[in-house]
Amino acid sequence: MLADADALTVGKISAVYGVKGWVKVYSLTQPIENILQYRPWHLRGANGWEPVEVTGERLHGKGIVVQLAGETDRDQARDRFVGRDIAVPRSALPALEDGDFYWRDLMGLRVRLEDGRDIGKVVRMLETGANDVLVVRGDRHSIDDRERLIPWVPEVYVTEVDTTGGWLTVAWDPDF
Repeated sequence: MLADADALTVGKISAVYGVKGWVKVYSLTQPIENILQYRPWHLRGANGWEPVEVTGERLHGKGIVVQLAGETDRDQARDRFVGRDIAVPRSALPALEDGDFYWRDLMGLRVRLEDGRDIGKVVRMLETGANDVLVVRGDRHSIDDRERLIPWVPEVYVTEVDTTGGWLTVAWDPDF
């Protein structure tokens, strides 16, 4: 069974598809079809992450449908799988080059200005098209409780990242 610390959520079973036990997958990967490259899949159950084998897969319109091992009935597939998160072991993802990060690695990092003042922590990331954006929310450890949107532009706004130490440094005007 996959441990929570090693589980990387990559999608969710959103609905049944057809009458032969296939299900629709909501993918969190970019592009969405990348979810099909990562194996093995695990589904969150009452007792943690349970392994499941994908026995059929295909793109369908703007989405993805899969068949999971042992299931050929629509109603049973709905009861067993719909609404469950899909995770893969962190080791299933490709290694990143220096300076690249998975969004998951940035969540929860403390954010400080170049002068050392803490402005909060990364609570989520936004994809805007031009560049990703850090959503930084102030808390009792920061200079205020404001929420700031800071473009993820390394070497311009994001000057240092230390995932091991749990922080990143930004060149940002705290009044903005």
